[in-house]
Parts: sequence; structure tokens; C-alpha cells
Amino acid sequence: MTPPAVATKLPADGAPAGAHAVAAHAGTDARLGLLARDLRLAARQRIGWLLPLAFFLAALSLFPLGLGAEPSLLRRVAPGVVWVCALLSMLLSIHGMFSADHADGSLEQMLIGQRPLTRLVAERMLAQWLLGGAPLVLLSPLAGLAFGLPGPAVGVLMLSLLLGTPVMALLGGLGAALALGLRHGSALVFLLVLPLTMPTLVFGSGAVLAALNGEPADAALSLQGALLILTALIAPPLTAAALRIAME
Repeated sequence: MTPPAVATKLPADGAPAGAHAVAAHAGTDARLGLLARDLRLAARQRIGWLLPLAFFLAALSLFPLGLGAEPSLLRRVAPGVVWVCALLSMLLSIHGMFSADHADGSLEQMLIGQRPLTRLVAERMLAQWLLGGAPLVLLSPLAGLAFGLPGPAVGVLMLSLLLGTPVMALLGGLGAALALGLRHGSALVFLLVLPLTMPTLVFGSGAVLAALNGEPADAALSLQGALLILTALIAPPLTAAALRIAME
């Protein structure tokens, strides 16, 4: 005796329910785009974003050993030390911002795809900041307290890094695009980006120094905010243009 066939319940359009789930998942990925892809890859390959953080912590720990444990000296050098270590930490990972896509052909698909290249570049820069800059902002209170900074100065340090690290990620993306495919590209990126980040380094450390001396830090933080807005407006389209030139 043949068992009765089990009827499969279909939605109103006749497609299986699994197909709708797959389509919904693909639609979510398409809406989130490159940012979601980069964050998923980072969750699988943790060494790529944990290594710069380890460098940041290791570099910070060397200065008290070299300068001595005098509290007044450590407080005086803390703003510049934390900012320089944060800058060097972010420079460690920016060379690979587009090199992997260039090597596996994904960059060509980005160029000919339907989504605007400027938007994809902005998503990549945002992912770079979330993985390399945001952790530095979260670690900055610990760094400030380790150097003996008072509470107000620690708050200004955190705020200055919150404004300054996105500028580093934006300028780093531009430098990575300009050096894409060139020999000794990592050294060239370093030489290109380092001078461009000097203003935000000066304003950021200056704001913390002002707070440390009991002076208002509003002027330096305002300049940092203006620099962030300017960089956010010009860096993604310039980076997209540099990528198009590099692929020609």
C-alpha cells in the first residue's frame, strides 16, 4: 500500500518557504553591503584587527619604562604619546584596505557593479574605523588613567580620539587607493598618510593638553570636528577616483 503523499504548504506566490528565507537573507546582505561583509570577515580573521590593538597597548607600556615612573612627567607626555601610538596603530592596517579586493578581482566587480563606488568606499572606510579606530577610543580611558591623567582630561582624550580616528581611516583609505598595485606600497602609504594626519594629531593632543592645564579645549575640538566633516566630504570621492585610475 502506497503511503499518502504529504502536501507541502506553499505561500501565496507558490514558492517554497525556504526560498523566501534565502531571498530575505540575500536582500538583507544586499542592503547592508560591503560593511556587513567586512565585519563578517573580521569576525573570522581576528588577527587582522587585534594585532594593531596589541601594538597600541605594547607601545604605550614602553614609555613608562623608558621615561621613568614620575607621575608629573607621565601626565605631561601622555597626550602626545597616546595620540602617536593611536596613529601608528591605525597605519599598520590601512595598506590592506583594498589590496585583497585587488588581488582576488573583487575590486573590478565593485567598479562595474550597480552600486555607486563612492558609497562602497565609504562603507569600507567605516568598517576600517569600526575595527581599528573605535577600539582605540574605548581603550583610551584606560590609557589616560595609566598615565595619571585626571578625569576631565581623560574625557577630552576620548572625545578627541572619537573625532580624530575617523579622519585617519578616511585619509588611510585615500592613501591605500593611491598606492594600490605599486611596489613597496605599504611604505608609500605610510609616507602619504602620515603628513596628512598631522593636523588632527596636533589638534587632538592640544585639546588634551589644554584640559590638563585647566584651559578650555573647545577650540581644538571644534577644529577637529571641522576637519572630520571636510575629510568625510572629500575623501570617499577622491578615493573612488584613485581606484578607477589604478584599475585602468
